[in-house]
Amino acid sequence: MGELTQTEVYSSNSARTQQVWRSVLSWLAFFFQIFFQIIRALGHYPLLSFSSSSSSSSSNNSFKPLPSIELHDQLDSPPHTASSALEITDAADHHPSQKLLVVLDLDETLVCAYETSSLPAALRTQAIEAGLNWFELECVSSDKEGEGKPKINYVTVFERPGLKEFLRQLSEFADLVLFTAGLEGYARPLVDRIDKENRFSLRLYRPSTTSTEYREHVKDLTCISKDMCRIVIVDNNPFSFLLQPVNGIPCIPFSAGQPHDTQLLDVILPLLKQLSEQKDVRPMLYEKFHMTDWFQKQGIPASCWT
Repeated sequence: MGELTQTEVYSSNSARTQQVWRSVLSWLAFFFQIFFQIIRALGHYPLLSFSSSSSSSSSNNSFKPLPSIELHDQLDSPPHTASSALEITDAADHHPSQKLLVVLDLDETLVCAYETSSLPAALRTQAIEAGLNWFELECVSSDKEGEGKPKINYVTVFERPGLKEFLRQLSEFADLVLFTAGLEGYARPLVDRIDKENRFSLRLYRPSTTSTEYREHVKDLTCISKDMCRIVIVDNNPFSFLLQPVNGIPCIPFSAGQPHDTQLLDVILPLLKQLSEQKDVRPMLYEKFHMTDWFQKQGIPASCWT
């Protein structure tokens, strides 16, 4: 009788133990299901740590010059706060209805020029032997000689490699404007030499530039067109287009010491072809260069932009 009673007690304890384990497993299954639903819901939102690191990474690589271009005094930019202020919409999937309008700088972008008397003989020889196209020019200076006659300056000009082919191909899909901060007495005869086919529909000189509290001789594109969607400026000096930073393409300056430069045909022309297919050039240029952020790093606020 005693053994039977122990067996019954053991069976009863075993049943209770199994019941407890079933309850524990049921609760664990319940909590796991709730936990899984929470994790699945959070998957639709970026974690703050991920968002922060992503923003930091973008900030460190925000200024993206053209391939193989190294801008001098390049600085890291602040976080991308300017893009929302610009309110640019991406319309890349729509074909444009008008030709791209390309504004080109002159000195150190298309050519480089030196006063003939101060040009080092070794540099001149090196550039000519390397195959650079060059010519000498008589330019009317704004200075006056003793008798009140205009002073004549003698200038040696070197064309950037591929210049004529660049202008020819570019004119097939874009309207061209020459905009230089140089004086007309110097720039006009120079452009006459490099643009014998009259590919430039408009030429603008120093009087057409604007002075701001941050820089002089700024090139305000609104004097050319009121539509900023289809206009772009190529200039070796980024401050030239500080009024319209998302319309600018910064390029490296050209000099006679760079006879094997290939920027015009290998870098700038392909980019301009891509831009010609955009309804609005600004989203693509912003993503490529983040010039607005770069200008803010230079202390130029967004209120300066038009």
